[in-house]
Amino acid sequence: MSRFGRLGCHVSTRGGYRAAAERAAAAGCGSFQYFPKNPRSLGVKAFDRGDAGRCRDFCAENGIESIAHSPYPCNLASADAGTRERTALSLLNDLDIAESCGSAGVVVHFGMYKQADPLEGYKLMIRTLDFITERWDGRCRLLIENQAGNHGFMGMTMEELVQVLALCREPDKLGICIDSCHLFASGVWDGRPAPAWASSAAGQAARSQVRALHLNGSVYPSGSRKDRHARIGEGELGLDGLGWLLRHFPGVPAVLETSQDDGGGYAGQLERLLGTGEGVNR
Repeated sequence: MSRFGRLGCHVSTRGGYRAAAERAAAAGCGSFQYFPKNPRSLGVKAFDRGDAGRCRDFCAENGIESIAHSPYPCNLASADAGTRERTALSLLNDLDIAESCGSAGVVVHFGMYKQADPLEGYKLMIRTLDFITERWDGRCRLLIENQAGNHGFMGMTMEELVQVLALCREPDKLGICIDSCHLFASGVWDGRPAPAWASSAAGQAARSQVRALHLNGSVYPSGSRKDRHARIGEGELGLDGLGWLLRHFPGVPAVLETSQDDGGGYAGQLERLLGTGEGVNR
């Protein structure tokens, strides 16, 4: 087992996908997240399948799990049909890369819709997800990430996450990624252990669908709807809450998306999570 169990961080793919996995292993991580291609573009990437296969083999040999993160311009619920199509084709490309690297899933943010009828936004998102899953036959899942509320109302609650997946034609090809900062900033969670949402019907349903965690502190208080990550042990979201979150969602890759420690790397923040007694459980 790695030094930090299932905990990990986001790593660079400089030098290739295998190099990213080696970077994570050298840091003692049991999981890592990476961008499969340029995070600022919806372009489709022709990638080195040999390098991706070497990443997959290295992770299998060393007991490391990985997840990929889709480009930021993705919008599953865009009112613009062209943007939805480019998003779908980009995500199919991401799934192909991630599958080749042996990754468990590709994280994509919940859709954003700015027009008058909010129901139409959810319909468009489901239609886009169905377009993707109809064309995807791999084991890698598309993981819908909850949002902080800074870009609008959509995607903050467990009810939305669960309902969107339930309304898709092939939900077994989808899953959920929970971001601790987003959950806190949205006001859904106040950061204390055993919140009401966890025991709700939607919370219980979501628990079985969560395939990855983003572990981030929050610069701003609960309910601020400001998505600003703080380092673990700093900011408004405390270690007790993060430890509970790890316990509530056991066994899934749990990666940091925070700035590095003052001396570089993430060892200090990962050690703090280990101190909660929950970080090493797989």
